Amino acid sequence: MLIQPTLDKLQKLHLSGMARALEQQQIEPNIHSLSFEDRIGLIVDAEEASRATKKLKSRLQSAKPRTQACLENLSRISARGLDKGTLAVLATSAWIEQGRNILICGPTGVGKTYLNCALITSACRNGHSALYTRSQRLMQDLAVARADGSYRRLLAKLARIDVLVIDDFGLICLPDDNSRDLLEVIDDRSPAKPTIISSQLPLENWHQTISNPTIADAILDRVVHNSYKLILRGGSIRKATISDTEIEGS
Repeated sequence: MLIQPTLDKLQKLHLSGMARALEQQQIEPNIHSLSFEDRIGLIVDAEEASRATKKLKSRLQSAKPRTQACLENLSRISARGLDKGTLAVLATSAWIEQGRNILICGPTGVGKTYLNCALITSACRNGHSALYTRSQRLMQDLAVARADGSYRRLLAKLARIDVLVIDDFGLICLPDDNSRDLLEVIDDRSPAKPTIISSQLPLENWHQTISNPTIADAILDRVVHNSYKLILRGGSIRKATISDTEIEGS
């Protein structure tokens, strides 16, 4: 039987994983010792794995992590003040399904950005959508959207994302317009969609970075109470030689 027409049809049907598996079976010397059911099962498994890989790649591209990171590569955990048990919980989808936020504090260079990106990479692996953004970039995007009429569409997009990372929060005090925008984002996501917020400032100082105290109360009330609070400690790791098993980022 000519196999090429079948391979062409599989490609036309966008079943490239099955096509590759069928091709591979043609060169396996012991493949004929398997039953038809086993062989077709292997082909279907290959297609399923191929589609899962494509979906993961797409989720990671949409998430736009600042750096490639994964929780498995975090090291020196005790030195950075991170609890291994908490990280093991965060490696699952439980916190996402529960809508629990993650608040990360620590000095510059301690590894907050790497941890952010590792968390959203883990979320993507577990089948969830994610987006990384910096606080100032988010404020700029919302201001532009308000000006060009796409504000509500952007808010709807941010509300649908399973895990939203807001990095570098609190570098500057948010004026009223930005504060209201941030409240809209947080309010749309609460309580079902978790948000990860990281800052150089201790958590007790976050309130003062929002110019309007009433809005500050509303924002922090939504993000603080149902959250994991991760406090990173130590000096800047940018000053050291970083191996591929150490925490990277800011």
